[in-house]
This record gives sequence, C-alpha cells and structure tokens, in this order.
Amino acid sequence: MRVIICGAGRVGVGIARRLARENNDVTVIDQSKELIRSVAERLDVRGVVGNGAYPETLEEAGAREADMIIAVTYSDEVNMVACQIAHSLFNVPTKIARIRAQNYLDPRYSDLFSRNNLPIDVVISPEREVSEAIMQRMSTPGAFEIKSFVDGRVWAVGVKLGENCPIVNTPLRQVAELFPDLKITITAIRRNAKMWRAHADDQLEGGDEVYFVSDRQDVTRALEIMGEAARQARRVIIIGGGNIGLYVAQGLEKLGSMKIRLIERNRKRAEFIAEALERTIVLQGDGLDRAILREAGAAEAETVVAVTDNDQVNVLASVVAKREGARRSMALINDPDYGAVSEAVGVDRFVDPRATTVSTILQHIRRGRIKGVYSISDGAAELVDAVALETSPLVNKPLRDAELPEGVMIGAVYRKGEVLMPSGDTVIAPDDRIVLLSMRENVKDVEQMFRVSIEYF
Repeated sequence: MRVIICGAGRVGVGIARRLARENNDVTVIDQSKELIRSVAERLDVRGVVGNGAYPETLEEAGAREADMIIAVTYSDEVNMVACQIAHSLFNVPTKIARIRAQNYLDPRYSDLFSRNNLPIDVVISPEREVSEAIMQRMSTPGAFEIKSFVDGRVWAVGVKLGENCPIVNTPLRQVAELFPDLKITITAIRRNAKMWRAHADDQLEGGDEVYFVSDRQDVTRALEIMGEAARQARRVIIIGGGNIGLYVAQGLEKLGSMKIRLIERNRKRAEFIAEALERTIVLQGDGLDRAILREAGAAEAETVVAVTDNDQVNVLASVVAKREGARRSMALINDPDYGAVSEAVGVDRFVDPRATTVSTILQHIRRGRIKGVYSISDGAAELVDAVALETSPLVNKPLRDAELPEGVMIGAVYRKGEVLMPSGDTVIAPDDRIVLLSMRENVKDVEQMFRVSIEYF
C-alpha cells in the first residue's frame, strides 16, 4: 500500500513507523528539514520537505499513485486542504485528517466533510478520543488499559498482577477450570519488557502485565479475582481546563453522582468553563499549588486527573495531589519517555494521546472487515474486532482445526447478542464478530483472515 503522511510530529512518525514495519511504501511530508532528515534516517520511509497542502509537494510525494493520505500536521486547515487537493487533483481513494478545532466538529455542520464539500473519509479528533479513553479508565480504576469493542459488549483489559494475586503461579488452563463461569480469555502477558501471546501452560507471576478479553458484565469480577478491584470514584479533581479537561468534566456530569472540581490556571478560560459546565465547581489557580488542591478537596478525592498541555506539570501535579491525600492519580503524557518516570514517582495511570490516535488511524488502514483496532505495548501487538465472512478460513470448522498463526489468539466471539468464550470446539459462523489479539508480526495474517474475496459477491 502506498501511503502519504503529512506531518512528522509524534503521531505522524508513529504511524510511519508502524506502516514501514509492515513493508508499506510510506512517504512523509513536513516543512521541517530537520524532522524529515530524522525520520528518513530512523525509518524505512521516503521524506519530502514542503507544505502538504501544496499540489506540487503532494505530486512530488507520489500522490498520483497513492492509496491513502493521512494528514496529521498541527494545522487543521493544512490537513483539510491536503485532503481536498489529494481528492480533486490526484484522486487518492482514502483521506484521513486530524481535526482539533471543535468549531469544525459542531454537529450542526456535520455535512462539512462530505464528498461534495470537503471530501475527508475519516475525521479524527484527538481530544475527544483521549477524553473517552480517560472516562473508560476511570470507570474501571483497577485496570491500566481498557478498550471496548462490539458496541461496548466486549472489553479488552490490561491489569498488573500484585505479588499476592490469587492466580499467581497457576497455569492458565487451571485458571479456566477454577472459574468456569467467568467469561474471560487471557490473551497476552508482558514480563520484563517482553510480550507474548498467552498459552495454556503459562504461569503468571507477580508484576506481570496481563491482557484479557471479557464479556463487559464479567470485567469487575475478573479484576476482583486478580486482586485489582476498585470502586469507581465519587469525588474527582481535574487539573487542566483545555478541551480534554472540559470533555472529561462533561462526561462525568452525565453520570450524575459525582462531585467534580476542575482547576484551570487561566482566568478567562476558567470563566468560560464555569459557564459551559452545570455541576462542576471550577477553581482558578495553579494545579501545583497545595492550597488550591486543598481547596478542591484533595484529601477526600478518590481520583485526580491531570490533563494540562505540559507533561511535567501533569506528573508533578499528580504526585502533589496524592501527597495531599488523593487516593489515585491519572496523568496525560505526550512524551513516551515520561511514562516510566510517572510510574516510578507514584502516578497510578497515564494516558498516551499519541497511542490513542495511532490506534484510531490503524482501524481505517487495516484491510478486511475490521471494525476496531487498538495498539498495545507500543505496537508490540494489536487487539482487533472483525467480522467473519463466509469466505474466511476461520468459518465452519472447529478452532482447533483453523491453523491460527502462533501469534494470534481469539479472545471472544459475539453472536446474536451473546458473548461466547472460545475453545477448541468453537465453530465460527458467518457474520460472527471476533475480538482477537495479534502480535505485530501476524497482523497481515489477520487481515487476510477477514478479507473480502471475490467469492463473497
């Protein structure tokens, strides 16, 4: 596949790295010579220096032969114009744009990005994506990673096992025997920076990061068994009143039973947010100021969420809030190097907006009847939600005879309103929704399993 990526920032480079690993023909455009030189040296991609909204630049990048353009520069307008020109002059089939400004995303103007106006096939709003990820993690605080599939019926959950976890030193096949009514499948294990697809003979150890796929109804019980059950917060402090902070507060208000405090440093922004929210108390001040945190009720807060545009502030504010008495903390971390630092200093959870945006883009890059994709462990594996077609090699045979690749594990099957946990005897039927884990090297195999072949028509 020939792909043009406009923008060599964190998201652009993350997508370029993933696609180059899979032997796609990737060209990256950016106005910075330094960024293009760095990308071309580190990755197996071609670099073009220029403005992605200029026809000449797109032509130099190979737009006439491109299958897709992904516009993720820092300018919404450049992203939109790049997609328009890619469509009008070069007839690029698939166009993806990152749009940050909420005025463009107002539901009143929902037809703005239609084929007859601005022909963008997929619009990505990082702030909304990240806000949803934060909300989902807050709903299940015992997990460090959560992604829902199949309209929320199936969840993929990441949890870190404590030394006293009751299933430590137990082979996975025995876990299934001990809890036969529990609808979960442990799909992957990460230990000492190494990740692999789970096997029946694997024994879990304290400190392991475990990923499991589950019926939504069984997630809480699964976390209790793994020793990581935690009640959803009732008192929340949000530090940072940007779009993400505002969206999180609005989402929490809809739950109806929380006491929410939001701290914003800029007075005008704080006044704007106070008018936009109904039940949230907005405090104007510095989230690093202990007096402000005390006024916000940090001593009684169950969760503090730091979502300013500064990673260092988010980490420090989380630490200070916990010292003031907050039970749990979550920080927005843009620089992946800060992830390990945040955990070392006591931040309970962190959210990487780059990883969230990359996963959303991958969902539209993957070939076949794939409904959802979530990248985990910096691209070491992907969780995939796909539809089984009649022509799929998985269909109409027991899974034990399906010859799945070594790095692929089916976590759940959704059929006619019911979530099924797979076994060797499970027979996949046409139109089943399959939620599976694929290690990075087997992604192409998964695409092939769910590809529409000519016999389908």
